[in-house]
Amino acid sequence: MTGIAMIEAAAARLAGHARRTPLLNAPLLDRIAGRRVFVKAECLQWTGSFKFRGGWSAVSALTPDQRVRGVIAFSSGNHAQGVALAAARHGAPCVIVMPADAPAVKIDNTCAYGAEVVLYDRAAQDREAIGAALSAERGLTLIRPYDEPQVIAGQGTVGLEIAEQAAEAGIAAADVLTCCGGGGLTAGIALALEAKAPGLRVRPAEPEGFDDTARSLASGTRQRNATLSGSICDAIVTPMPGEVTFPILHRLCGPGLVVSEDQVLRAMALAFAHLRIVVEPGGAVALAAALFAPDLPETVICTASGGNVDPAIFARALAA
Repeated sequence: MTGIAMIEAAAARLAGHARRTPLLNAPLLDRIAGRRVFVKAECLQWTGSFKFRGGWSAVSALTPDQRVRGVIAFSSGNHAQGVALAAARHGAPCVIVMPADAPAVKIDNTCAYGAEVVLYDRAAQDREAIGAALSAERGLTLIRPYDEPQVIAGQGTVGLEIAEQAAEAGIAAADVLTCCGGGGLTAGIALALEAKAPGLRVRPAEPEGFDDTARSLASGTRQRNATLSGSICDAIVTPMPGEVTFPILHRLCGPGLVVSEDQVLRAMALAFAHLRIVVEPGGAVALAAALFAPDLPETVICTASGGNVDPAIFARALAA
């Protein structure tokens, strides 16, 4: 099971390979939110997403024989790119199973990192079944996007950095809002903060209609989304919280937060206007909650978890 020792080991393997992304603040965002808002800009990470951390953690932990045979992952784009780049830098063959409706920029970038891309219909096909079949057929090691201890450990290095940066900023107590799909980032951050900054409480954020984690935390059991498509927040649309991640979230996280697509688009525009960062919809959900959700503490930290936005969606956000 993932714990602080595994997260710190992942941080050691990531040293010199992942970027230590900044914790940003803008007075005008604070004014809009009515609270202090600090933004952990993982959109500035390699491949434009925190997912590079988990990809590198998992690939770097493989045996030499496993790397020679290669890896496989399934993803709507950010995990795909993170694993693809990590595999390329380790000289490992890489196959990525991606939904056909993923943003073209994510599919193109994954191919550019040297991965073989296999497309599927997310509404009619099971990506896990496709990945398992290809893994067995070719002898590839499957790197799951969130229900994988080494991936959770890699994402947990974001939490280590938040703990350090919050201490540097004099923040001893805050809610840490995370963009949440299957829960790998949320679980990793929660584990890291439990050990390094227990005054910081993690709260997952999700888009309306795809709030499986919020409903699961409220009920105490994993809840499934009614549909797997139809949201601009494609990066965090998953069937339900992970089997490995949910017990961690249930133990460590506060209640989930849910935001509208209009709030997400506004958050994207405000991040560009006041922080000069580009954030994709799924990566802006936590910022939307930080800006517009009621009943938050006077200080919040949120993840801007990805910046791989389709140009048309970004133009729509700026025009809103």
